[in-house]
Amino acid sequence: MSDNSQHRAWWTQLNGYHWFVMTVASLAWFFDCLDQRLFSLARNPALKALMPGAPDGDIQAVGKEVTALFLVGWGIGGMIFGALGDRYGRSKMLTVTVLLYSIFTGLSFFSTHYWDFAIYRFLTGVGVGGVFGLAVALIAETVPDGARAGALGTLQVLSTVGNITAAFINMGVDALQTAGTITPGTGWRWLFLVGAVPAFLVFFIRGYLKEPEPWLKLKREGRLPTGSILAPYAALLRDARWRRNLIVGAIISSTGVVGLWAIGEYAVDLQRIVFRKHFEATGAVGPELAKLVNGAVTNAYLLTMVGAAFGMSFFTWLCGKTGRKVAFAVGFSSAAIITALVYWKMNSPMDAYWMTPLMGGAQLGVLAGFAIYLPELFPSRLRSTGTSFCYNLGRFAAAGGSFFSAALAKGAYGQYGSPDMERYSAMTMCVIYLAGIIVLIWAPETKGKPLPED
Repeated sequence: MSDNSQHRAWWTQLNGYHWFVMTVASLAWFFDCLDQRLFSLARNPALKALMPGAPDGDIQAVGKEVTALFLVGWGIGGMIFGALGDRYGRSKMLTVTVLLYSIFTGLSFFSTHYWDFAIYRFLTGVGVGGVFGLAVALIAETVPDGARAGALGTLQVLSTVGNITAAFINMGVDALQTAGTITPGTGWRWLFLVGAVPAFLVFFIRGYLKEPEPWLKLKREGRLPTGSILAPYAALLRDARWRRNLIVGAIISSTGVVGLWAIGEYAVDLQRIVFRKHFEATGAVGPELAKLVNGAVTNAYLLTMVGAAFGMSFFTWLCGKTGRKVAFAVGFSSAAIITALVYWKMNSPMDAYWMTPLMGGAQLGVLAGFAIYLPELFPSRLRSTGTSFCYNLGRFAAAGGSFFSAALAKGAYGQYGSPDMERYSAMTMCVIYLAGIIVLIWAPETKGKPLPED
């Protein structure tokens, strides 16, 4: 690639097949994010139906425990399919992961107890966890170097479309329940059934998507990982350069993942407490109160996703303008400050409508950096393994944070209507962003450089 191409708009450097790869990988990630958000929206209604008569505090706590299991499955899936992607091919394993999360999301429709619901969510997480590393490795190794950052950043920006689509699907299902088309209280089941639709994407993946040339070259030369599934990890740890990159990438990614899933994910719980008190003060009760609270939560979520799209776009631009390290320093600092302020000061729906878009932009903006930066840290023969390991290691830490948050929630919701425990636990956990800032001291700058090889 000539130096001149580095100064052209990234999308002008793509041919028809590049756009096809972008589309397939983006759809896999779109549906992955759709599934994640459908789960967040359906989690508590599902548990209320599966745990009849349980107090609100128990529902909130069990919901966080089920989320933790989903995250553990996510982490395990990322570790497994990352290594399998380096051995057997990115497109082949992408097919398997899409099928896996589609099937078990659909099976959640048939849940009869909270424990089988939790098992389905764990197995869905295994499939969900494999997608990111495979998708970004596929794009990174297919598009020209000058288009790589823009293409990978756009992959993450488009993930917000999946989240927003989930919110509109939820609104449609709620309307069908209100109209009596769907039995009231069963809407959550239909949300999970919608999550099975991505299985049809497999036909396009298997029929037309090719493995990237760098991986095919390694296959022809007999240089792909062999041995047990742990062999790629052993290879990463043996080499000092890849070992350092693995540690740096894992800490950077874990910082953002914990911030999003163990802090930001539960903003909706605080919103429901705050919004309920706000509308109760206006005299709303019963179904009218629930309608106002749910509507305000939905509005806040949609605005958060708009903020996330702008945040990811800005982060992608910043990566290209200043370099990856400066972009992460700005992103983590912003996320820590804004998240703490939002949890401290949010006291009404109007507060949420301008605060949560800022928090979404800061927290999710750094995820665009993961898509751009992680595949730039590892060689082709270990790229899927290294990327998946870094991105998914934080799921285990986030799961621990969810269990911790569940314990706090039992205290907070034991006196329902008091948001103090939700506020202070989230504000305290914002200290995690310091880890991401500090590790940048040892992080390599990859701006303007080709993908590394042995």
